[in-house]
Amino acid sequence: MNAVPSASEPHRPVLYQETIEYLAPISPGSYLDCTAGAGGHSEGILQASSPDGKLVALDLDPLAIELTRERLKPFGDRAYVIHGSYLDSAKTLQQIGWGTVDGILMDLGVSSMQLDQQERGFSFRHNAPLDMRFDPTRGQSAAEMVNTLSEKDLADIIWKYGEERFSRRIARKIVENRPLETTFQLADVVRSSIGGGHSKIDPATRTFQAIRIAVNDELRTVEEAIPHLIELLNPGGRLAVISFHSLEDRLVKQAFKRESVDCICPPEQVICTCGHVASVKILTPRPITASEGERNENPRARSAKLRVVEKK
Repeated sequence: MNAVPSASEPHRPVLYQETIEYLAPISPGSYLDCTAGAGGHSEGILQASSPDGKLVALDLDPLAIELTRERLKPFGDRAYVIHGSYLDSAKTLQQIGWGTVDGILMDLGVSSMQLDQQERGFSFRHNAPLDMRFDPTRGQSAAEMVNTLSEKDLADIIWKYGEERFSRRIARKIVENRPLETTFQLADVVRSSIGGGHSKIDPATRTFQAIRIAVNDELRTVEEAIPHLIELLNPGGRLAVISFHSLEDRLVKQAFKRESVDCICPPEQVICTCGHVASVKILTPRPITASEGERNENPRARSAKLRVVEKK
């Protein structure tokens, strides 16, 4: 197993400074980090909201919870670290006696920490069991998915979530070579379906992304969560979302746009019947991206995009 970040060797999360500046934490504000990871953003929010700001850090990954709990120990009872989904944020806040908060952060997708854990099966750089679950204690693994779905369903997933133009060819090859139990087996099948080509990106990249998104139902949970998270904000509170690929960013952009307008009726409809009222204003008409320095230091930052809204 590769080393993972520890409390003594914390990693600095993507778009760290920009995220803290946009969330603008204050004392005695209350904050929610929906995807704690190794606790880097959570730590920054608590530092910026000293001395009395408080924060709830959530994550589906048990290891992330362990690392975040250790990292936030110095903040004592200002930090609540809880294993759970951001879909249950309202219930989680109620359980600790909170109603609304002054800021919320979502850092989407797979983390470098998870990629470095070989046994989690997120990356084709290491030979490991096909898993890819953010929470390895529940749900269907990637191996179960690729070995049981029909060829058509696999092709649909690879096309929809990976935007892979060879999705049908890959799905056919997967079915022909089942069962597939390891990351190397799946990657080899995908590469043999497509051929090497001249791209700098490994041919297996899009398929691995697609299967990971499907295993964790990532896009549906994000789309479902955003309106509920906005409801949890106090007036003037901010929701910041960091995404790492076009599907996520498009979904976040559309969700923010929908919540920032008074009417979401079809354009051809003359009279509004939806009753929708704008609940936020968009603070980032264009997404915030990493500086050249950060992109050079951390390749993962190259695709990161930060979008922020403020509750009216």
